[in-house]
Amino acid sequence: MEGGSGSAGQLDGKVMQTFQKSFVQVQSILDHNRVLINEINQNHESKVPDNLSRNVGLIRELNDNIRRVVDLYADLSVSFSKSMEADSGHKRSRQQG
Repeated sequence: MEGGSGSAGQLDGKVMQTFQKSFVQVQSILDHNRVLINEINQNHESKVPDNLSRNVGLIRELNDNIRRVVDLYADLSVSFSKSMEADSGHKRSRQQG
């Protein structure tokens, strides 16, 4: 994509903001998952029944977080495809004009 003036430049800026926001969300989720995994491992190693029971909920939360990351990446893929189509259409209209 080319930066520039007018709608193409605004599109590039909006796309970059969307990507940055999504990547920040993904990183936050992954950081939290690291904490969950550490706690799950500690609970497993402790073999304390209450800790092992707690792991059920932690693993559910971990799975939900993984789904959220997958959804965020899917949304990013769609946004990227749309921005490429819009950029391609903008370039064609400039070439024809």
